[in-house]
Amino acid sequence: MSSAAIANVSSFPIYFLLRRLQSLGGIVFGGYIAVHLLVNATLIQGHNPDVYQQQVDKIHSLPFLLGIELTAIYLPLLIHTLYGIYVIVNGKPNVEHYGYVKNWFYVLQRITGIALILFIFFHIGGMYGWFGETLKFDHHAATASAARHLKASWLLWLVVYPLGILFATFHMANGFYTAAISWGLTVSKKAQDRWGYLCLGLFAFSFLCGMLAIVGAFTKTNHLLPSIGEKDAAHVRS
Repeated sequence: MSSAAIANVSSFPIYFLLRRLQSLGGIVFGGYIAVHLLVNATLIQGHNPDVYQQQVDKIHSLPFLLGIELTAIYLPLLIHTLYGIYVIVNGKPNVEHYGYVKNWFYVLQRITGIALILFIFFHIGGMYGWFGETLKFDHHAATASAARHLKASWLLWLVVYPLGILFATFHMANGFYTAAISWGLTVSKKAQDRWGYLCLGLFAFSFLCGMLAIVGAFTKTNHLLPSIGEKDAAHVRS
């Protein structure tokens, strides 16, 4: 056996474990995406009471919230992203020779993964105020700040967020589909077909939730949200 073959064999367990870890990170973060979009969809509901604000308040009242965010959101996202980049760099698509649907889905999974890295960085950074006060999210005034964020530019509500939600929901649903095969949960073709329909339904439902969130935020007024200067002035007066 050649030295190259020995190296390949010895590295196989590490590769297998890394792939499983990356898949598990994607499953956890994919579940978060589905819940996140479902919560955001409550923006379409009425303002009296403010259902979205109620959901945000429930989330921020959770004990050890920072620990939950780090272990259930950011760590799985980091693992999935880092190894995903490795897979993208070393992957060899063959759609030019075999134009099957699953081969195209393989390519689309990689394309949407790259796009999502940029979108998630912008979304998280904007919500934390990295790109200015206008995009910053205030969980004490969740509905108003979400509306202000989305209305900061027509590009956000018309292009960036619709495409970001489309990429995220496709990547999530297709990732769930392939993960079930990788973990040996859907071995037969019938099982894969049934799971495929469920993943398609998940994609449609979560995408709809995302679109409802955009419409809900866009139709809300944001005059109730004070600027940082106004909040500081109010604090001084008090």
